[in-house]
Amino acid sequence: MGTDIHGFIECRWDRWLDEDDRVWFQVIDLSHLYNGRDYVAFGSLFGVRDTTSFRALADHRGLPRDVSKEVLADFEPWSDELHGESWISWAELAAADWDEGANEVDGCVHEFRRSSDGTWKMHGRNSSLTRFAELSGLTDARQLYSAGSVYPENTEWPDGDRLFRVGRLQRKDAVPDSEWGAVWSVMRTLADLHGDDGVRMVVWFDG
Repeated sequence: MGTDIHGFIECRWDRWLDEDDRVWFQVIDLSHLYNGRDYVAFGSLFGVRDTTSFRALADHRGLPRDVSKEVLADFEPWSDELHGESWISWAELAAADWDEGANEVDGCVHEFRRSSDGTWKMHGRNSSLTRFAELSGLTDARQLYSAGSVYPENTEWPDGDRLFRVGRLQRKDAVPDSEWGAVWSVMRTLADLHGDDGVRMVVWFDG
Protein backbone atom coordinates (compact mmCIF):
# COMPACT_ATOMS: atom_id res chain seq x y z
CA MET A 1 0.00 0.00 0.00
CA GLY A 2 1.38 3.40 -0.95
CA THR A 3 1.64 6.50 1.19
CA ASP A 4 0.16 9.82 0.05
CA ILE A 5 0.60 13.32 1.41
CA HIS A 6 -2.31 15.63 2.23
CA GLY A 7 -2.49 19.10 3.66
CA PHE A 8 -2.78 22.82 3.12
CA ILE A 9 -0.81 26.00 2.91
CA GLU A 10 -1.85 28.46 5.61
CA CYS A 11 -1.03 32.11 6.17
CA ARG A 12 -1.42 34.49 9.07
CA TRP A 13 -2.55 38.06 8.55
CA ASP A 14 -0.24 40.10 10.77
CA ARG A 15 -0.67 43.61 9.53
CA TRP A 16 -2.45 46.01 11.91
CA LEU A 17 -3.25 43.24 14.42
CA ASP A 18 -2.04 42.62 17.94
CA GLU A 19 -0.26 39.31 18.57
CA ASP A 20 -3.27 37.80 20.35
CA ASP A 21 -5.49 38.56 17.36
CA ARG A 22 -3.27 36.98 14.73
CA VAL A 23 -5.10 33.95 13.35
CA TRP A 24 -4.05 31.37 10.75
CA PHE A 25 -6.21 30.87 7.66
CA GLN A 26 -6.35 28.10 5.09
CA VAL A 27 -5.12 29.30 1.68
CA ILE A 28 -4.93 26.34 -0.72
CA ASP A 29 -5.17 22.56 -0.69
CA LEU A 30 -1.74 20.99 -1.29
CA SER A 31 -3.27 18.62 -3.83
CA HIS A 32 -3.70 21.55 -6.24
CA LEU A 33 0.07 22.11 -6.23
CA TYR A 34 1.65 18.69 -5.64
CA ASN A 35 0.34 15.25 -6.56
CA GLY A 36 3.46 13.08 -6.34
CA ARG A 37 4.42 10.14 -4.16
CA ASP A 38 8.15 10.56 -3.59
CA TYR A 39 9.22 8.88 -0.38
CA VAL A 40 12.69 10.45 -0.34
CA ALA A 41 11.00 13.86 -0.44
CA PHE A 42 8.56 12.86 2.30
CA GLY A 43 11.47 11.71 4.43
CA SER A 44 13.64 14.75 3.75
CA LEU A 45 10.86 17.14 4.69
CA PHE A 46 8.80 15.31 7.32
CA GLY A 47 10.53 12.05 8.33
CA VAL A 48 7.89 9.85 6.67
CA ARG A 49 8.74 6.61 4.81
CA ASP A 50 12.42 7.33 4.02
CA THR A 51 13.87 8.04 7.45
CA THR A 52 17.58 7.41 6.77
CA SER A 53 18.61 9.37 3.67
CA PHE A 54 18.29 12.83 5.24
CA ARG A 55 17.65 14.47 8.57
CA ALA A 56 14.04 15.55 8.32
CA LEU A 57 13.45 19.31 8.35
CA ALA A 58 10.16 18.99 10.27
CA ASP A 59 9.96 15.53 11.80
CA HIS A 60 6.51 14.54 13.12
CA ARG A 61 5.71 17.84 14.80
CA GLY A 62 1.99 17.17 14.94
CA LEU A 63 -0.59 19.71 13.90
CA PRO A 64 0.17 23.27 15.01
CA ARG A 65 -1.62 24.17 18.24
CA ASP A 66 -3.09 27.18 16.43
CA VAL A 67 -3.97 25.35 13.21
CA SER A 68 -6.74 27.05 11.23
CA LYS A 69 -10.25 25.83 11.86
CA GLU A 70 -10.67 25.03 8.16
CA VAL A 71 -7.65 22.72 8.11
CA LEU A 72 -8.66 21.07 11.37
CA ALA A 73 -12.13 20.41 9.96
CA ASP A 74 -10.59 18.65 6.97
CA PHE A 75 -8.25 16.57 9.13
CA GLU A 76 -10.48 15.41 11.99
CA PRO A 77 -12.97 13.15 10.12
CA TRP A 78 -10.09 10.97 8.87
CA SER A 79 -7.69 11.34 11.80
CA ASP A 80 -7.86 7.66 12.83
CA GLU A 81 -6.54 6.64 9.40
CA LEU A 82 -3.79 9.26 9.18
CA HIS A 83 -0.26 9.63 10.51
CA GLY A 84 2.86 11.80 10.25
CA GLU A 85 1.16 15.11 11.01
CA SER A 86 3.60 17.99 10.79
CA TRP A 87 4.14 21.54 9.58
CA ILE A 88 6.95 23.74 8.31
CA SER A 89 7.19 27.50 7.82
CA TRP A 90 8.46 29.27 4.74
CA ALA A 91 11.20 30.79 6.92
CA GLU A 92 12.52 27.30 7.67
CA LEU A 93 12.32 26.21 4.05
CA ALA A 94 14.11 29.36 2.88
CA ALA A 95 16.88 28.80 5.44
CA ALA A 96 17.39 25.08 4.69
CA ASP A 97 20.67 23.86 3.22
CA TRP A 98 19.41 22.48 -0.08
CA ASP A 99 22.95 21.50 -1.11
CA GLU A 100 23.23 19.15 1.89
CA GLY A 101 24.26 15.64 0.85
CA ALA A 102 22.42 12.48 1.80
CA ASN A 103 23.64 10.22 4.61
CA GLU A 104 23.87 7.22 2.28
CA VAL A 105 24.26 6.26 -1.36
CA ASP A 106 20.99 6.37 -3.26
CA GLY A 107 19.72 3.02 -4.50
CA CYS A 108 18.61 4.60 -7.77
CA VAL A 109 21.05 5.50 -10.52
CA HIS A 110 21.16 9.23 -11.26
CA GLU A 111 20.90 10.62 -14.77
CA PHE A 112 22.61 13.94 -15.54
CA ARG A 113 22.26 16.09 -18.65
CA ARG A 114 24.88 18.57 -19.83
CA SER A 115 23.75 22.19 -19.46
CA SER A 116 24.45 24.96 -21.97
CA ASP A 117 27.36 26.12 -19.79
CA GLY A 118 28.92 22.66 -19.90
CA THR A 119 28.08 21.60 -16.35
CA TRP A 120 26.14 18.48 -15.45
CA LYS A 121 22.62 18.95 -14.13
CA MET A 122 20.58 16.29 -12.36
CA HIS A 123 17.79 15.08 -14.65
CA GLY A 124 16.23 12.20 -12.76
CA ARG A 125 16.50 9.05 -10.65
CA ASN A 126 16.07 5.71 -12.40
CA SER A 127 15.16 7.59 -15.56
CA SER A 128 16.03 6.35 -19.09
CA LEU A 129 16.54 2.86 -17.67
CA THR A 130 16.43 1.23 -21.10
CA ARG A 131 19.52 3.15 -22.13
CA PHE A 132 21.15 2.62 -18.74
CA ALA A 133 20.65 -1.14 -19.08
CA GLU A 134 22.48 -1.04 -22.41
CA LEU A 135 25.40 0.88 -20.91
CA SER A 136 25.69 -1.06 -17.66
CA GLY A 137 24.89 -4.51 -18.98
CA LEU A 138 22.43 -5.14 -16.17
CA THR A 139 19.72 -7.59 -17.15
CA ASP A 140 18.17 -8.38 -13.78
CA ALA A 141 15.28 -5.96 -13.18
CA ARG A 142 15.87 -5.81 -9.42
CA GLN A 143 19.50 -4.83 -9.92
CA LEU A 144 18.56 -2.36 -12.64
CA TYR A 145 16.21 -0.51 -10.31
CA SER A 146 18.69 -0.59 -7.43
CA ALA A 147 22.02 -0.02 -9.18
CA GLY A 148 23.23 1.96 -6.16
CA SER A 149 23.40 -1.27 -4.19
CA VAL A 150 25.22 -3.10 -7.01
CA TYR A 151 27.97 -0.65 -7.97
CA PRO A 152 30.35 1.42 -5.81
CA GLU A 153 29.61 5.08 -5.16
CA ASN A 154 30.69 7.40 -8.01
CA THR A 155 30.60 4.67 -10.67
CA GLU A 156 29.79 6.47 -13.94
CA TRP A 157 28.55 5.60 -17.42
CA PRO A 158 29.18 8.49 -19.89
CA ASP A 159 26.75 8.72 -22.79
CA GLY A 160 27.51 11.82 -24.87
CA ASP A 161 25.66 14.77 -23.34
CA ARG A 162 24.17 12.41 -20.78
CA LEU A 163 25.81 10.76 -17.79
CA PHE A 164 24.62 8.03 -15.43
CA ARG A 165 26.17 7.91 -11.94
CA VAL A 166 25.77 6.05 -8.66
CA GLY A 167 25.94 8.54 -5.83
CA ARG A 168 24.28 10.49 -3.06
CA LEU A 169 21.41 12.87 -3.50
CA GLN A 170 21.52 16.49 -2.48
CA ARG A 171 18.46 17.68 -0.60
CA LYS A 172 17.45 19.85 -3.58
CA ASP A 173 17.39 16.71 -5.74
CA ALA A 174 15.40 14.78 -3.16
CA VAL A 175 12.77 17.55 -3.20
CA PRO A 176 13.08 18.74 -6.81
CA ASP A 177 11.61 21.98 -8.12
CA SER A 178 10.12 19.98 -11.00
CA GLU A 179 7.67 18.49 -8.48
CA TRP A 180 7.61 21.01 -5.62
CA GLY A 181 8.14 24.27 -7.51
CA ALA A 182 4.46 25.20 -7.50
CA VAL A 183 4.33 24.75 -3.70
CA TRP A 184 7.39 26.94 -3.21
CA SER A 185 6.09 29.59 -5.61
CA VAL A 186 2.80 29.97 -3.73
CA MET A 187 4.50 30.04 -0.33
CA ARG A 188 7.11 32.55 -1.50
CA THR A 189 4.45 34.85 -2.93
CA LEU A 190 2.43 34.73 0.30
CA ALA A 191 5.58 35.36 2.34
CA ASP A 192 6.14 38.59 0.41
CA LEU A 193 2.81 39.76 1.85
CA HIS A 194 2.73 38.10 5.26
CA GLY A 195 6.39 37.57 6.17
CA ASP A 196 8.41 34.36 6.11
CA ASP A 197 7.03 33.26 9.50
CA GLY A 198 3.48 34.06 8.42
CA VAL A 199 3.27 31.23 5.87
CA ARG A 200 3.43 27.50 6.55
CA MET A 201 2.58 24.11 5.07
CA VAL A 202 0.56 21.75 7.27
CA VAL A 203 0.57 18.08 6.24
CA TRP A 204 -0.42 14.54 7.14
CA PHE A 205 -0.19 11.16 5.43
CA ASP A 206 -2.23 8.06 4.78
CA GLY A 207 -1.12 4.55 3.94
